[in-house]
Amino acid sequence: MSAPTPAVRQRAKWGSLSRALVVEAATRAVAAGGFETLTIRCLAETLGVAPMTLYRHVRGKDDLLGAVVDGMLAPIWRPRTATSDWQAWVIEAAERLRRFLVEQPAALHVYLAHPVVSAAAIERMEAILGVLRGAGLDQAGAESAYGTVHTYTIGFAALQASRLRSAPEHGAGPRERRLAAYTTRRQFIVGLRYLLEGIGRGAVATGPPPEAAPPVTD
Repeated sequence: MSAPTPAVRQRAKWGSLSRALVVEAATRAVAAGGFETLTIRCLAETLGVAPMTLYRHVRGKDDLLGAVVDGMLAPIWRPRTATSDWQAWVIEAAERLRRFLVEQPAALHVYLAHPVVSAAAIERMEAILGVLRGAGLDQAGAESAYGTVHTYTIGFAALQASRLRSAPEHGAGPRERRLAAYTTRRQFIVGLRYLLEGIGRGAVATGPPPEAAPPVTD
């Protein structure tokens, strides 16, 4: 009796592939925990095309991961808190990003590799800048405050994710446990409040931009 013929993966029809389909397939792989093992070759095999075909739609793995992370971030970044409470709004925005980076290794990889200028990231940044300007900061002050909060959030998430991946040491003493508490969600919020208190003092000192004087009429 002859051995069964191995199944042959059906190749995609010419012209049926798009960047959206490539990103969708990569997103499924990343969501299944395949961020580290995701390659252009493996993704091409999944889609039934030659690896070079994918380069018509993405520049490489970094470009692909950036698009995947952007798609994941887009529906979750916006706070539900009213912008009238600017500090609470910024805290929620930062907390949503921190949680996203800790829970999605691919996202943390992208944010640590280079400045992220994807559509969702830019929309998020502009929204935060708008809230900070509404709190009384001028454009330069808002940008400086945004950069401070943003880098704090990414750095905290990176340390927290690293600690979560490390196996806890047996017999840790009180000093080790105290230091471990510095990478909890609670500590993130505490540190963020310290930053925002300083930003708030800067906003009060700067004050809102003066209103234009009404035109002089006879």
